Amino acid sequence: MECGELTEYALGRLLGETASSEREELRVHLAGCASCRTELAALEDAWETLGADPDLPVTPEFRSRTVELLEDEIARRRIRSFRPRARARRLLAQAAAILVAAALGYAAARKGVGGRNSAVSAPAGSAAASWPDLSKNPRLTNVSYRTDADGRVAIEFDATTRRSITGPPDDPRVSSLLAYLLSRNETAGEKSRAIELVSQNFGPGAAVASPEIVRALATTLKRDRNPGVRKKAAEALASFRSTAEIRAALLDALANDPNPGVRLVAVDALAAAAKEAPDPKTIQSLREKAFDPSENGFVRARAASALKAINL
Repeated sequence: MECGELTEYALGRLLGETASSEREELRVHLAGCASCRTELAALEDAWETLGADPDLPVTPEFRSRTVELLEDEIARRRIRSFRPRARARRLLAQAAAILVAAALGYAAARKGVGGRNSAVSAPAGSAAASWPDLSKNPRLTNVSYRTDADGRVAIEFDATTRRSITGPPDDPRVSSLLAYLLSRNETAGEKSRAIELVSQNFGPGAAVASPEIVRALATTLKRDRNPGVRKKAAEALASFRSTAEIRAALLDALANDPNPGVRLVAVDALAAAAKEAPDPKTIQSLREKAFDPSENGFVRARAASALKAINL
């Protein structure tokens, strides 16, 4: 293990959730690292102090929201995909063949349009595809993503026909499409997959995320009802080079997000940025969390550790 992993290992040990191999890694590291031994002692002291805090009662709002999330997940798992009967499939195939014949001239004229090795393709048996006009707010469904070996990203979706968009991540049209899907996807699964593709292809050592993508992630972090989606959005923003907009989104999440997991991501991201360029508002927010008796114990401990690591 490394020094930066101490908090994670220590909290796992305090919770009794650390595997034997991880306990041994922690023991070996502590034997040779005096600063981590000191840090661990401080974490254990904080843990004991926080353990004396009384448990908060379960409010009706929390109970209602939890039941709502569970019911939403159960309903999604009950949905079955539509499979057309054999006769319907034959009719659809015949109709697709007619469309392909009519579209050959158009497809030939469009071949190669898009530049920068971007491509719009359609699978065999369907009409030639085109870039969607996002200004008309189309409903894009059944979305899937992948990253090709050459570094291009591929996005497939259904509008009126199945379409496949492939291009480099920093192509403005690819960025616009990703930002649109981040903003408009209705299911948590689809939005999570879009965020994962963004995380894989933007950030350190990769393409620079466009302002559209940053805004879409910030909006998702602030407004999405699913805490798992908000956490993924926070992690994606944390992987980008820190900007005023990203810092503002993470500060808002730290102050207002109801999920402690999201707030933990915000603490880590803000602390990492503050090490490079200390920001008074960030420092103040971390101090407030570290000393807030109503805050989750993990968040308080992480904020306190972050403050100690920042060169004030």
